[in-house]
Amino acid sequence: MPGKKPKPAEGKKEKMKDQNGDTSFQAFLGRLRKAVEMKDKVTLASMMAPDFGYRWDNGPAGETPFAYWDRNKLWGTLAALMREHWTPHEGFMVAPPQFAQSESYPGYRAGLTMVNGSWRFAYFVGAPGPGEPSVSVPSSPSAAEEQPLPPLPQ
Repeated sequence: MPGKKPKPAEGKKEKMKDQNGDTSFQAFLGRLRKAVEMKDKVTLASMMAPDFGYRWDNGPAGETPFAYWDRNKLWGTLAALMREHWTPHEGFMVAPPQFAQSESYPGYRAGLTMVNGSWRFAYFVGAPGPGEPSVSVPSSPSAAEEQPLPPLPQ
């Protein structure tokens, strides 16, 4: 799946309430943390939103988020981010909280959202680079750009 290309936010997602006290959110987050720590790509793929965002530009054809994370040595960054406190922001539960407090937050950020009544890992991206649209979260690609994740190697 190519990386999602952000587009200007036309209508922000409806506001999300703090889900830290929700047992389904905590259960999902616990499974996600464990899958990240174990680098369990099969489990992670099953937890990702269909339009999972991992970069601001379109990556090479056939690239997976996992290959991108391997190549850029991002597994440790992702694992550390998973241990952060999560807070609501623009229709997502996000980490770290500093990202929700400042649109100019310079570091990596992750977002979880509800998809058809189930929690999904929506994105893990760094700050947008110079000259890239300054939106706070990667937006969903258009239907023409959206592709499912390729099958994982066994």
